[in-house]
Amino acid sequence: MSVERLFPTLIYSRRPAAAARLGPRLLRECRQLRLDDAAGRRWSAKNYPGGYTSYGSACRMHRLSPTFAALERAIDPHVAAFARALELDLTGRALAMTDCWVNIMPRGTAHGLHLHPLATISGTFYLKTPRGCAALKLEDPRLDRMMAAPPRRRGASRANRPWVEIPATAGSIVLFESWLRHEVPANPAGERISISFNYGWF
Repeated sequence: MSVERLFPTLIYSRRPAAAARLGPRLLRECRQLRLDDAAGRRWSAKNYPGGYTSYGSACRMHRLSPTFAALERAIDPHVAAFARALELDLTGRALAMTDCWVNIMPRGTAHGLHLHPLATISGTFYLKTPRGCAALKLEDPRLDRMMAAPPRRRGASRANRPWVEIPATAGSIVLFESWLRHEVPANPAGERISISFNYGWF
């Protein structure tokens, strides 16, 4: 008898030095954007209670700011490495950043369960992550099909858990396939600041 693991999804985590060097400038720009972006604050009040995101107002920051464009260049090789690990056939087309936005989550702010339609690879670059701040929580994509499945044992391997949390660490990027549902639970700590992005294949 053999046991074979099939249909995995992969998660890529790294602390890229080039991106980390941009951290202080990006942090200043994120905070300034929140002050300047009245439309984003209005959108956030309806869709991101307690926090601020530029998703509804300035979601292509890599085209608006040279600092964010530099972040895109720093992230590109990691997305390429992840695409190779996924064994994606990108012949004749390139993966390119399509969206890039700011998230500022004060204590108590949550980001509900969602995925990123029309994208291939999504990710987050963490700028400020106070001790004990909310992690990125990933859902097993088979969960809605487990109608008669018993619960997993305590201490089950990460690959067999219905939910896995990836800690938010300043200076790190996390990449995942865009169809993977994820959330950020209510943040129990101080202000958590990140930049999220999508890469599309077109």
